[in-house]
Amino acid sequence: MVVLDDEVREFLAAAEGVTTGGDPAQQRQSILRLSDRLFARFGESGPEVASVTDHWVTHDGGRCRVRVYRPDVPGALPVHLFIHGGAYWLGSTDESVNDATCRERAVGAGCVVVSVDYSLAPEHPFPAALADCYAALVWSQTNADALGIDADRITVGGISAGGTLAAAVALAARVRNGPALLLQLLEVPLLDLSLETMRRSGVGDDFGINEADLGWSIKQYLPMTNMLEDPLASPLCAEDLAGLPPALVLTAERDPLRDDGRRYAERLEQAGVPVRLVQQPGAVHGSLQLTATWKPARAWRHEVVAALRTANGEHSPTMTTHHQLDPAPRFEHNQGGT
Repeated sequence: MVVLDDEVREFLAAAEGVTTGGDPAQQRQSILRLSDRLFARFGESGPEVASVTDHWVTHDGGRCRVRVYRPDVPGALPVHLFIHGGAYWLGSTDESVNDATCRERAVGAGCVVVSVDYSLAPEHPFPAALADCYAALVWSQTNADALGIDADRITVGGISAGGTLAAAVALAARVRNGPALLLQLLEVPLLDLSLETMRRSGVGDDFGINEADLGWSIKQYLPMTNMLEDPLASPLCAEDLAGLPPALVLTAERDPLRDDGRRYAERLEQAGVPVRLVQQPGAVHGSLQLTATWKPARAWRHEVVAALRTANGEHSPTMTTHHQLDPAPRFEHNQGGT
């Protein structure tokens, strides 16, 4: 029997009832309302920032909205491209948890955060979301002066499916000679869309994410099965990871996707990429948002802020966290129980 902290069990119980298989457009609003109710119960709202502005990014494949958070800090600031999760068919910049996350990282890391409201499947299948995210990266660099950012200090990060897209953005930037990235921040990422890594994880379907629902979601995102091995869809399928930016990979012990992150971190290290892997004991796929009720979720938040500040060459703030990041990220397979 797996023993979870009471706060995590309460969260899982409150999140029960979300199903897939219907019309995605009709489901999104009801699931958004549920997500916001969950975050109001379990999460801390984000701090005040100096400004929040929306912009439209137009590119060859279409256009997307981005939301820019600027802290009350003068001068040209580093920029962090944030990519939300949602299994490729859910989520938005308007979701409470994403708004709070961006505010926390803008204020905590002293950086501008650009949150991408990318196109969702099945209306916009692969590679539409990636095209939006990559265009937002280029747009951020191109508009550095207008946004008051330092174009030489750019990081990218994402949560869950957003972690897939963040890893894909880093791969695309390498191939396309795009903006140089100081860090790729991959949180509970899905990196093998065949789900073979998930199936072999040894973690069951009782922790907030299951194979059936995720498989359905991937079919909406990738209408053709031969796309599963495209490295921009499944970054673990990339033949060569050399030359990618340093990485921080954060995984959850009770998440069936935990080995996606572990395998990717191992391959990055083998390719000579500075990488650090941290597995949060007792965590499930969605528990990083429990910042109001569960101390380890706050430690996760501090870990991320410290990594962003370190990547940008700034002194990390005083933290009460279970891990202190090294000045140079490195591979560290830090696991709890199995």
